[in-house]
Amino acid sequence: MFFQIDVNAPTPIYEQIYRQAKFLIANGALAPDELIPSVREVARALAINPQTVVRAYRDLQNEGVVYPVRGRGLAVAENAKKRCRDDRLSFFESEFERLLDEAIRSRLTPEEIRKTVLTKLEKTLKKRFA
Repeated sequence: MFFQIDVNAPTPIYEQIYRQAKFLIANGALAPDELIPSVREVARALAINPQTVVRAYRDLQNEGVVYPVRGRGLAVAENAKKRCRDDRLSFFESEFERLLDEAIRSRLTPEEIRKTVLTKLEKTLKKRFA
């Protein structure tokens, strides 16, 4: 299954599905014109109300990320990958800015912040690409 949800997360389930779909499109796991998993399939696999999936999919459709294919479901739009990558970068930048603001309010020095960011980046990259 493409999607995983965390029922204990503060992020609503529909938004978790919405964000994960955009991430999958951004990284190429869902390609242009490829059908995304059906509402019924996602709801059954995640044991959630189908209306939750419908809400996430409606938001994706309203943004032009997916489009309806008559009698078959929803497919990834041609320009969706770039749009989703841009959205992911924007989301990352806003979250990073929020964390930087928190570090500054905590009176961490610029050098402490820089060292922490670079150390965490290096460790994470080593772990992911080892």
